[in-house]
Amino acid sequence: MCEENQTQVTQICLLGFRGLHKYKPLLFIVFLLTYIFILAGNLLIILLVTTIDHLKTPMFYFLKHLSTADVLQTTTIVPVMLDMIFVEEGILPFWGCMIQLYLFSISGTVQCLIIAVMSYDRYLAICHPLRYSSLMGPDLCLRLAVGLWFIANVSTSSEVFVLMQFKYCGLNSIDHFFCDFGPILELTTSDTSILRLQDIVYSIVIIFLPFAFIFITYFCIFFTILKMSSAYGRSKAFSTCSSHLTTVFLYYGSLMTVYMVPADEGSSNINKYISLLYLVVTPLMNPIIYSLRNNEMKKAMQKLISQIYQNGWKR
Repeated sequence: MCEENQTQVTQICLLGFRGLHKYKPLLFIVFLLTYIFILAGNLLIILLVTTIDHLKTPMFYFLKHLSTADVLQTTTIVPVMLDMIFVEEGILPFWGCMIQLYLFSISGTVQCLIIAVMSYDRYLAICHPLRYSSLMGPDLCLRLAVGLWFIANVSTSSEVFVLMQFKYCGLNSIDHFFCDFGPILELTTSDTSILRLQDIVYSIVIIFLPFAFIFITYFCIFFTILKMSSAYGRSKAFSTCSSHLTTVFLYYGSLMTVYMVPADEGSSNINKYISLLYLVVTPLMNPIIYSLRNNEMKKAMQKLISQIYQNGWKR
C-alpha cells in the first residue's frame, strides 16, 4: 500500500514527442502512412505464404511468423502514438499500459528468435544443401515456431507479472511514446534489484545469444561461399543472404543500443528515437526487402492477382 500522502497510480501518462509542436501534422501523416504500409505489406506476406504453394518453404514459413510479430508490435504501439502526437501526451490506464508492454515484449522476443532461426535456415541451405530437406522438414519448422511463441509468452509473462506486483505511488509520467520496461520500472517505489537482474539475464538470452548465434552461422556461410568454385553460385548464395542480413543489422543494431547499452539521463531521450528504428523502420523495411526485391514473392503476387482476376471474371 502507498503511504498516506501518496496516491496509488491508476493511470500512466506518456509524454511522447515533446517539443515537436510545429511538426505535428507532418509527423501524424508520416507515421499514419508508414503504419498503413506496414500493415498492407506484412499482411500481404502472410497471405501469400499461406495461399501460394511454391512459397511453402522453411524460409518463407518463418518470414510469415516474422510478419505476424511485426503486425502485432506496430498495432500495439503506433495507434496510441498517433493519438499522442496531437494531444502531446497520452493517458493509459495502468492495466492498459501493462497489456501494451506484454504484447510489445512478446512480439519483440519472437522477432529476435525468429531472425536467429532464419539464419540457421540459411546456414543449412548453403552449408549443407544435400541434407537441407531432411534437416529442415515441416515438423521441425512447426516445432520451432510454436517453441518461439511459447518462450516469448513465458518469459514476458514472468516479467510483467512481477512488475504488476510492485507498488506505484505518486509519479505516473513516462518520457516515452509507449510503455517500455525501463521507464515503468522507474515509477515503482518497490525494490527492483531482483527484477533488474532478471531483465539483464533476459536481455542476454533473448538479444545477445541469438545475435552471437547469427554471427557464427554467417561466419560459416561466408566461409562456405568463398570456397565455391562457381562465380554464379557465389553470387546466388550471397543474394539469398542479403535480405536477411539487412534485417539483422537494422533490428539488432537498434535493439542492442537501447536495451544492452547502459543508459543515463542524456541517452534516454536519444533511445526514445532509436526505438523507432525497430518499432517502425524494420517492420516497414521487411515487406520491401522480402517482397518487392524477391523474385519468388513477385511471382507469387502475380499468381495471386491472376487468381483473383480469374475468379472475378468467372462471376
